[in-house]
Amino acid sequence: MFAIPLGDGGDGGDGAELRPLEPWQAEEFLAHMDRGRDFIGRYVGLPDITADLDSARSWLQAYADKAADDTGRLYGIRLDGRLVGGVLLRAFDAAAGTCEVGCWLEPDAAGRGLVTRAVRVVIDWAIETRGIHRVEWLVAPENTPSVNVAKRLGMSREGLQRENDPYRGVRQDTEIWSVLAPEWRAARAAHATHAEPVTN
Repeated sequence: MFAIPLGDGGDGGDGAELRPLEPWQAEEFLAHMDRGRDFIGRYVGLPDITADLDSARSWLQAYADKAADDTGRLYGIRLDGRLVGGVLLRAFDAAAGTCEVGCWLEPDAAGRGLVTRAVRVVIDWAIETRGIHRVEWLVAPENTPSVNVAKRLGMSREGLQRENDPYRGVRQDTEIWSVLAPEWRAARAAHATHAEPVTN
């Protein structure tokens, strides 16, 4: 199975990598979800729909089916081989050139920049390999860490859907953030230029 290193986050190396997350890993996925269930469930419904081994396997299979249909993707974030979170292409429409990226992370792995690094890899693939033009990021306004990921990735806040999400019996707002392919490429080029050593 392939693994994509996620760099060191500026801290000298943390063994972070991105790997596919598949149905045969349901037991490991459920154990990971159990470790972070309350933390992840504050803003993401994933813990509610993967409450036991059967539902965990079913959810992973749904994403395996999406990958086969080219309508979604699912990747696990690992630290030194241990599953600590994930990034997904929840919606993926190659013909329209649009996709939506999402994420989750267990609490012990928070604050390391893992989601930002992982999402950067996924967006690069979507834009540069698959020709996606528009990448969306939907987030609850109160989810400050996720909003900060959108900002770090150079996304633009487009607006607010008011009370569109009846999450756990309470209607919540959703912010819409996005980045377009030309914006992404320009930001990457600017970063690469800035990172080059200055010579006299």
